Amino acid sequence: MEVAGQGAAQLELPRGPAKPGAVRFVALGDAGTGGKSQQRIADRMAIFHTERPFDTVILLGDNIYPNGRASDLPGKFERPYAELLSRGVLFYAALGNHDVRQGREAQINYKLFNMGGRAYYSFSKEDNLVEFFVADSTKFDDEQLRWLEGALKRSTARWKIAYLHHPLYSSGTRHGSSEALRFRVEPLFVRYKVAAVFSGHDHFYERTLPQQQVQYFVSGAGGKIRRGNINRRSRFFAAGNDDTNSFVYVEAVEDQLTFWAIDESGNVLDSGTIAPRRALQSRTASWTFDKILGG
Repeated sequence: MEVAGQGAAQLELPRGPAKPGAVRFVALGDAGTGGKSQQRIADRMAIFHTERPFDTVILLGDNIYPNGRASDLPGKFERPYAELLSRGVLFYAALGNHDVRQGREAQINYKLFNMGGRAYYSFSKEDNLVEFFVADSTKFDDEQLRWLEGALKRSTARWKIAYLHHPLYSSGTRHGSSEALRFRVEPLFVRYKVAAVFSGHDHFYERTLPQQQVQYFVSGAGGKIRRGNINRRSRFFAAGNDDTNSFVYVEAVEDQLTFWAIDESGNVLDSGTIAPRRALQSRTASWTFDKILGG
């Protein structure tokens, strides 16, 4: 695979309604603190939505700190995201390690998390332009592995995007990569041409170098930030930020997937484009990314 950088230039953010048939979504993890940082990110997402309407948020786990209790859902989810919920934005949750301490059943059956009573599931957008595969990395057993392979194999989506709480690749010094999970799951992502994988757990933003033609992101700064936690000398680190809370905004069209990492003040931390996996079988194909500002 050929990787070409664009220096410090940032891709221009789209404004107004999405192109016909486009899928716009936000990836956000480790958000459910009920604190000021979560509220600032939620407010920024609402401002962002006004100019760039999106209809989907994928929650990357640790949705409700400290233990996922149902009694905390109003204060740590419904209140911070009240404006987006009132505009009809749908949230689709994955489970994190904090969520399952006391709240596994409460969360998978919580209507506003759109999990349908399942800890792992898939859903599609825009006539199957994008299919999302949501894994439960807190309890990844053989049954789930069989489900994931079957779902990926059956999918005819142009873009296959997976998300789960624990990262297969992370340059975090606190948690870092879940290598045992990587051993089990990565072959499926490679074989069935998953384009991108989003996770949380480490409280920062990171984009890795593509691994076997799969792009990995950590977007775990939705409510907490762990400053100074990124090892920028990691062999797979490409860009990241551990200074400010952030979320990732993505727009998918037929021929490319474009992403921007946005901080709580609306600054673009990182951006780039990903070509469809089937175009990357040739050595002449390329993925294009931007260098993080100040990274």
